Amino acid sequence: MKNNYSIIMAGGIGSRFWPLSVPERPKQFLDILGTGKSLIQMTYERLLHVSPSENVYIVTNVQYKEMVLEQLPDLKPEQVLTEPERKNTAPCIAYAAAKIHALNKEANLIVAPADHLILQESNFSKTINAAISSAEKGRIATIGILPTRPDTGYGYIEVEKTAASAPESISPVKQFREKPDLETAKKFVESGNFFWNSGIFIWKSSTVLNALEEFQPDLFNLFAKDLSAYNTSGEQEHVNHAFATCEDISVDYAIMEHAENIDVVLASFDWSDLGTWGSLDTHLTKDDHGNALVGNKIHTFDSSNCIVNIPDGNTAIIDGLDGYIVIQSDDRLMILRKENEQELKKYLKVL
Repeated sequence: MKNNYSIIMAGGIGSRFWPLSVPERPKQFLDILGTGKSLIQMTYERLLHVSPSENVYIVTNVQYKEMVLEQLPDLKPEQVLTEPERKNTAPCIAYAAAKIHALNKEANLIVAPADHLILQESNFSKTINAAISSAEKGRIATIGILPTRPDTGYGYIEVEKTAASAPESISPVKQFREKPDLETAKKFVESGNFFWNSGIFIWKSSTVLNALEEFQPDLFNLFAKDLSAYNTSGEQEHVNHAFATCEDISVDYAIMEHAENIDVVLASFDWSDLGTWGSLDTHLTKDDHGNALVGNKIHTFDSSNCIVNIPDGNTAIIDGLDGYIVIQSDDRLMILRKENEQELKKYLKVL
């Protein structure tokens, strides 16, 4: 595994998990599931199955560096790459790819968000290894998830109708499709040749840098034209200048929509991007009335299908609620209909 490097993207603020997730301590650093481990800790441990610990790098906002080192004490400070400002995923990946390419020209990069839920770690390893076999041929590999419902919250990957659909099968990507409306999502699922886009990418460092040079020359020139500053005392100054100057752009728009050498590897593991409180629903233990309760002093009466998260030691009585999300954190309380969850960002803007 010496050529395998994992890049964990952990710079987001997770606003859709308010009120637990706040800019001072976003969701990737929280024990959202009540397992005793934060999402970034679970992601790190999962990636140790495909890359050695010294080859794991975290890319995060500068304000979270100490939090990363606190939660992942096996990491050295130089394995935490800090962004001075948030400029989306393409600059984040350009930085990490350039730094690692300066260390190892043969590097395989596994790029994964810090906030995904993947519990079947052996199947995860098999899927990633299949993707690495694609990447080593100069291809860009992404992990696709077989959809279980017509979800409008995910982007989709289209393959040919004749493509294989067995776990860990590899198929050329026909096109990426943006998050659809419900009717379009239903058609995607019924057609059988669409996968959810997991946002996990596997490629050689040389492949992604070549793609940046071809499709995003300005981004390439800022981060990767000159690699001499990386892994030296001048690295942060070089990176700070690049972030101050570069465009705010996602890797999907920067590379994936332009490249033609893309494969999708069908995951053999269950997956959730944990984007919203509602996405937790299928992963939390429920009582006889369908309530998912996190907290040791929650008492429900005539209530069903709720998600309730109250700090241990705090007592809560929930009466007569059906289909609500009830979350308490410090001096913040949210009581929200599940069906209105997509409105949360709008409500936070009002606040």
